[in-house]
Amino acid sequence: MATVVDTDSPDDGTKAFIAARPQLFGIAYRVLGSTAEAEDVVQEAWLRWQHADRDAVREPSAFLATVTARLAINVAQSARVRRESYIGPWIPEPVDTRADPQLGAERAEALDLALLFLLEKLNPVERAAYVLREAFDYPYQQIAEMLETSEANTRQLVSRARKRLSSDRRQPVGPDAHRRLMEVFLAAAQGGDLAVLEDVLTEDVVSYTDGGGIRGASRIPVVGRLHVSKYLAAFAPRFWPGKSVRWVEANGGPAALVLDGAQAVALLTAETSEHGIERLLWIMNPQKLAPYVASLDASSDD
Repeated sequence: MATVVDTDSPDDGTKAFIAARPQLFGIAYRVLGSTAEAEDVVQEAWLRWQHADRDAVREPSAFLATVTARLAINVAQSARVRRESYIGPWIPEPVDTRADPQLGAERAEALDLALLFLLEKLNPVERAAYVLREAFDYPYQQIAEMLETSEANTRQLVSRARKRLSSDRRQPVGPDAHRRLMEVFLAAAQGGDLAVLEDVLTEDVVSYTDGGGIRGASRIPVVGRLHVSKYLAAFAPRFWPGKSVRWVEANGGPAALVLDGAQAVALLTAETSEHGIERLLWIMNPQKLAPYVASLDASSDD
């Protein structure tokens, strides 16, 4: 749901919210991994801003960021229960970042789908602390005030999150090398070329498919070079005939949109390192694909 803001004759409060909105959405999206949930949080932040005693607010942007972070944590805590009953792996929803490469942040951190996927392993407060520090560069003391905790605990939260994430991923390659790896992989996947697949995938590669229960989508992760290669080679004759690939940008990185005619059926992103492809993330859930494709089409029309 888009945030409804009256912009016909905006007052100072409305202007402050409009200016802060990209950052608010960026915070909520990174914590939640869902564009719909992030929009709901931003809408609720707007409603609370309308009823706030603005004369008592010295820094509207800080106030709004605090409200948004706390709301996002609350939503994330309830979303965790829903996602435990989700059919198959849950992958964050993709966003088109061409218009806003950093998605409202100081730095384009905690944005690529592979990292957002790993952030789901953190509890919501750890996730929020990490996002506010790494992407938005808030000082530790301000994050502590936003999360209603101590500065020492905030530093622990961020440190714990960094260690957890660094233990789960290798140093990524640059965008050009990343794109080349994906191109080689896609050509091999389409042709069912087992030898090339085994060459481009790392030994402990994992392939995740978020289908939301649709037929044909694997409901369990496929683990290991040999298993993933054989699975993709066997999958190729049934999946790829009649399909085309459109290269797009999702969450700041290259992605492959798989089309059946004009219909998007999958979005592929990958986590890569100098060793090859570490993780494959296939988004096939139509409810996640549709908003992303609509945003691509809208930006193409501009």
